[in-house]
Amino acid sequence: MPEVVTMQTFNTLDSRDPMVLRLIPLLALVALVAACAQLPTAGDQTVSGAEVSRPERIAAEMALPPAPPQQVAAFAEPAPQPNAVKEPPSDLWQRVRSGFRMQDLNNPLVRDWEDWYSKRPEYMARMIERSSRYLHYIVEEVERRNMPTEIALLPMIESAYNPQAYSRSHASGIWQFIPSTGKHYGLRQNWWYDGRRDIIAATNAALDYLEKLHAQFGSWDLALASYNWGEGAVGRAIAKNQAKGLPGDYESLTMPAETRGYVPKLQAVKNIIADPGRFGMQLASIPNEPYFSAIATKRHIDLKLAAKFAEMPLEEFKFLNPAHNKPVIKAGGTERIVLPMNKVQAFLSNMEKNDKPLVSWQAHTVKAGEKPEKIASRHGISLAELKQINGINGKKKISTGQALLVPVMGNTEPYLPDLPAQRVTLPKAVKAARYAQKHGAKTQKVVARQGVRKKTASAGKRIKVTVRAPAPVIKKVVVARSQ
Repeated sequence: MPEVVTMQTFNTLDSRDPMVLRLIPLLALVALVAACAQLPTAGDQTVSGAEVSRPERIAAEMALPPAPPQQVAAFAEPAPQPNAVKEPPSDLWQRVRSGFRMQDLNNPLVRDWEDWYSKRPEYMARMIERSSRYLHYIVEEVERRNMPTEIALLPMIESAYNPQAYSRSHASGIWQFIPSTGKHYGLRQNWWYDGRRDIIAATNAALDYLEKLHAQFGSWDLALASYNWGEGAVGRAIAKNQAKGLPGDYESLTMPAETRGYVPKLQAVKNIIADPGRFGMQLASIPNEPYFSAIATKRHIDLKLAAKFAEMPLEEFKFLNPAHNKPVIKAGGTERIVLPMNKVQAFLSNMEKNDKPLVSWQAHTVKAGEKPEKIASRHGISLAELKQINGINGKKKISTGQALLVPVMGNTEPYLPDLPAQRVTLPKAVKAARYAQKHGAKTQKVVARQGVRKKTASAGKRIKVTVRAPAPVIKKVVVARSQ
């Protein structure tokens, strides 16, 4: 029997022997055949790689068809991820702070106003509570115009965010428009409605005016001074400084005490809003979401009934709709009803289901010879009630041609004519102080012309006068803190 040459005996052979060299191909063929005989058939158990010896695995891989070539991707940096969308802040104050862009003032007047507000936390709390209904809308409008959010705090200075604020000079609403400026900026004023108290209309008018002033003067502090003092007065103060070779910026101008403190007062409020803890205060949170929605007024309706349809207290309804002078919302103009977001659906649903009259009040114009007692009796009320309804008190008399509010009798169609706003007149002392402030005249000279005692007038009053003087030509102003 011939000797079988194994791998062990092969290892002992001399690799230089010619016979050994001839055996190498033969041995490789034998090993390959043996490995193929041990491959599992279709019915065999699968054998794990750990159970198969290395030579057998190599033989099996040689017997299998070659795998298709794999394409190796070239090394590349991961694709850039899109910028994550920044979540809007949940608190409106954070949004307000992030929009502060006005140049800060830092002077003793700012410190005085910081001290004044920080010592009145109850006042601040009431002001912020009132602002919570309107502030989101105002911030939205300010941001839409790319204005600094300090402007949204201006009603805190003008009116403490009181929509019914009314000054002795007949400025009205949270933005404190006087009648003439309000009309100039499109705020309608009539017997039924005063656009100066319309939160939406007055806000848009105020921002239009402030944008115009900023474009005119090139800085927000001068724009704010003009909003308070009048653009003509600020223009003349700048021209006066220029004539003397002096700077024309806000802090360099000579101005009334009220205007001198106007921007520092806003700065103080800004500082408190920015860091209330520094002043020992805590601001009530205001959600960063719309508080109200406005719907068109398609039909005349009593205020009281509208509040009932919205399922909300009458006083709260009036707070959102302060522009309506009478207990009737007169449709037909651009008037709107403002409601909390969560009350709109209830109002619309109740309005649709209603089948009763919506108006219980109407206007009556006093005719010549008509006695007030007869007017009251004809409309089922007493004279005292007639006066109370129409705000007639003291020694005021009802005169011919005067419009009165009276109840609707029976099922008659209410008489709701277009009526002009009631005329207002300024006291002589206020007129004198306004003229002096507006036109640079000395108060005593104006007082003498107006026949007013000197002690009743002062030059530190806020003014808007109907007397128009041509504004001087102002050279281009280079302001150190232009915005």
